[in-house]
Amino acid sequence: GAPTIVKDKKTGKVMLIHGSSGDEFGVVGELYARDPDTGEEIWMRPMVEGHQGRLNGKPSTFTGDPKAPSWPNDKDGKKVEAWNHGGGAPWQSATYDEKTNTIVIGTGNPAPWNTWKRSPGDSLYTSGQVYIEPSTGEPVGFFQHTPNDAWDFSGNNPIVLFDLEKDGKTIRAGAHADRNGYFFVTDLDKLTKRDGKISKQKGSALGIYPFVPDISWASKWDVANGRPIENPGQRPPPPAPGKEKGESIRVTPNFLGGTNWMPMSYNPGTGLFYIPSNDWSEDYWTENVTYNKGAAYLGQGFRIRKQFDDHVGVLRAMDPKTGKIAWEAKEPLPLWGGNVTTKGNIVIQGTSDGYVKIFNAKTGEELWKFQTGSGVVSVPITWEEDGKQYIGLASGYGGAVPLWGGDMADLTRTVSQGGSFWVFELPEV
Repeated sequence: GAPTIVKDKKTGKVMLIHGSSGDEFGVVGELYARDPDTGEEIWMRPMVEGHQGRLNGKPSTFTGDPKAPSWPNDKDGKKVEAWNHGGGAPWQSATYDEKTNTIVIGTGNPAPWNTWKRSPGDSLYTSGQVYIEPSTGEPVGFFQHTPNDAWDFSGNNPIVLFDLEKDGKTIRAGAHADRNGYFFVTDLDKLTKRDGKISKQKGSALGIYPFVPDISWASKWDVANGRPIENPGQRPPPPAPGKEKGESIRVTPNFLGGTNWMPMSYNPGTGLFYIPSNDWSEDYWTENVTYNKGAAYLGQGFRIRKQFDDHVGVLRAMDPKTGKIAWEAKEPLPLWGGNVTTKGNIVIQGTSDGYVKIFNAKTGEELWKFQTGSGVVSVPITWEEDGKQYIGLASGYGGAVPLWGGDMADLTRTVSQGGSFWVFELPEV
């Protein structure tokens, strides 16, 4: 994700915040603060429990408990191989809560994907949202979306900070649509509280709601305790002795998720979030894996499958107070770009078959569309110039969907390639 500029209220220092990537290659994910003028590192914070950070060029504190109890030990008493390469990379953009002087960012999946290499334990601090003190890089809060993530659901999608009006009260909240198919509304003040505790599952969730159908890995959430109720048989079994891979199971949503990197938007006027989502599943099986530097570190195999005949992508309008879907607009191909909503109550969304579409933000009525000539996998922008409002977006197909094969590669094979930027003027109404 793009770097974020933050001014630390304690020190007055301006910092450039960025993460790392590479969970699929066995890295330990790290978050960095740098001097934006020189690039010099101010601090580095690893996202795997028990790894040591840096501050001003010197070793600093460990992330969480130095003994890393959420990761298992091997027979020799040392940490399992996976802990040394545990993932959690914060590869999306961060946000910043000015009131509490806190950086907020999602953390990636644990490595390897093979859950049996990391069990038992929750594999902290992966697949969740972490809250960071900017002056030191110390984590002050964490909420995990997928404990001991076995499905590459990660937790990187942006956390949008907003005011939740509920039961006559205004609550400072964060919203996050996760790849695991659930929409999380969390209490910002509880998660940013400096109380000496990092993991804050209990009491931090205001609501957790499914936003895609037929989620297979968990039936629901114990919201009060912040724990999923997992369905049995959804952690793919390990290979039998002498075998290279285990029995295949069907998982919904697949590892590309109910949504992915593409940002959702929030309209304070309608009170709705607009989630670019996908309805799809996968055949999923466990494979033997050992870490080799530079090689993929997965331990899972997959084939992406269609879930429904008439659509894959769905733009969904979600009410964060109730978890109800206010409206939805289905698309034949996956949605792989973000959207933007405006005060004029429209939502602008690009599609993989080349359209830019404008919807009524309240009702979901399609108001306008235009064919750009190639798939849109970008995020629209809007701006005002000389008293007129414009929208712009890039068109040019690519990304993960055709890369990973399966039914989606077959479905998207006819999408034209391209590379252009389109600008439209919005009419006065």
